[in-house]
Amino acid sequence: MLAAVLAACSGGGSTAPMTNDGGGGSTGIGAIGATPTPTPGPGATATPTPGPTAPPANAAIRAPQGFLVSQIAIVGGARELAALPNGDLIVGTEGGSVAIVPNAESAGAAGAPATFATLPDSPAQGVAYGAGFVFVATQHGVYRIPYTTGAQSGTPAKIASVRTGGIPAGSDGDVHTTSSVAVSGSTLYVGVGSSCNACTEVDPTRATVQRMGIDGSAMTTQAKRWRNAMALATDPSSGAVWAGGAGQDDLAQGHPYEFMDAVSSHAPPADYGWPECEEDHVAYTSGANCSAVVVPALEFPAYSTIIGAAFYPSNQAGTYTFPSAWRGGLFVSMHGSWHTGSNGQPIDPPHVAFVPFAGGAPATAVNWSNPSAQWNDFLTGFQNASGNRVARTTGVAVGPQGSLFVADDQNGWILRIRPTSSATNAVRRR
Repeated sequence: MLAAVLAACSGGGSTAPMTNDGGGGSTGIGAIGATPTPTPGPGATATPTPGPTAPPANAAIRAPQGFLVSQIAIVGGARELAALPNGDLIVGTEGGSVAIVPNAESAGAAGAPATFATLPDSPAQGVAYGAGFVFVATQHGVYRIPYTTGAQSGTPAKIASVRTGGIPAGSDGDVHTTSSVAVSGSTLYVGVGSSCNACTEVDPTRATVQRMGIDGSAMTTQAKRWRNAMALATDPSSGAVWAGGAGQDDLAQGHPYEFMDAVSSHAPPADYGWPECEEDHVAYTSGANCSAVVVPALEFPAYSTIIGAAFYPSNQAGTYTFPSAWRGGLFVSMHGSWHTGSNGQPIDPPHVAFVPFAGGAPATAVNWSNPSAQWNDFLTGFQNASGNRVARTTGVAVGPQGSLFVADDQNGWILRIRPTSSATNAVRRR
């Protein structure tokens, strides 16, 4: 836990105390101030001068002007997040337990994290809330936990099994053990990662997105040949479930872009092509027919490693509702690459991006020459010029009062982001 509070990084060097932000009563890294106003990129406008900000705990971490970031809790191995209606926050982890942060939407400090549930399997990474239940997706199962305001009200019940089969002979050993989960109405979607970097699976649940009832009934394959479906997120305006994917390594053509797509919007089983095809019908295997493979609607640079995502409702209400420029779109949390470049530094840094949406799709269509064309930076500064990282972003969620929550699995930070002034606009990544 970092104890020191460093100098402010806002353009005016403000060290004004935080007002009603909550960081003043929390422990750990405290509050992170707004970034200096950057030069707007194409189509962007300069941001106005923000209101008072608190000194940051790490001057490298930056949100757009007009936002304040506070650390409200530490949960070891924090991964995906789910916000609860009463303002509590569920935290999936790299282990076999799921944590709860009480009063995460409080005007002051959040409550101390506690264990919400312990599962007989790990990692308990994927979490979601819906229909009065907390859902947890682990390596081998999907669990449903009854929930009433402020407490677990029943023991975890396993409602579905995944990864029940074996691994192909001669596998390259790139085994993905995490699962992600999302709820849309009375339907549950679960992303199940592959057993390899590139292979033909023998287990029909691996490298898929599974669809089932909220009781686990009638499980079927919604999407197939998807190397590692993560960051499942439900669009509240349409009920569509989006999922993120990471391309395979060791290709002669180079590493493909990372992507997200509305997986629930395609007739099942939607074919995403791995390991033979990806991107815009690009064939990785000689003679492969990629003509019927789904082309994703949203692209990010190679090596980004999408871990979490959450839609910010256009009609969001509450004390901490974001300005209109940041509503109605998708926040996506990137873990950053483990791959390094010729300089020995990680190729892509951890960060959180914002994707403006219009009509249920990204407002900007895919540009296959520019995988950064569809999104704007929101939270950055986690990796310095030497390649050192202060944190690695994982889960993201929107609270009932409008706060945005971001998790980190390097330190276990749970960050809370709130607006401090009336307007902030997106600026392209530099």
